[in-house]
Amino acid sequence: MIPAAPRLKAGIFIRALIRRAEVEGASAFIVRKGAEEAGAVILKVATLDGAVLVLNQARDGKGDLVWARPFGAAVPEARAADWCARQAQFDPDVWILEIEDRQGRAFVDEPVI
Repeated sequence: MIPAAPRLKAGIFIRALIRRAEVEGASAFIVRKGAEEAGAVILKVATLDGAVLVLNQARDGKGDLVWARPFGAAVPEARAADWCARQAQFDPDVWILEIEDRQGRAFVDEPVI
């Protein structure tokens, strides 16, 4: 078995993703700050029409990072917020980052499944 690639610290990843979104003309902000070293990350991609695509980090069968869509498609903001609040209760180290982009871009390199 091939070991997974080293993982970037969550805080560094979040700051880099915010910068990447801003360079591309989108807005991004931290909704919930998690553990700096190794907190999981949830992305809320808002297209500013009331819908939000939620993405959470996962690992594929080979151990590589991917982004999963817990709802499959975009959902109303209230439903996404409720789901994120439940995740934060379950995992106090989780980061939640909201990206506001009319094109719905997440600005991640890993596959979205």
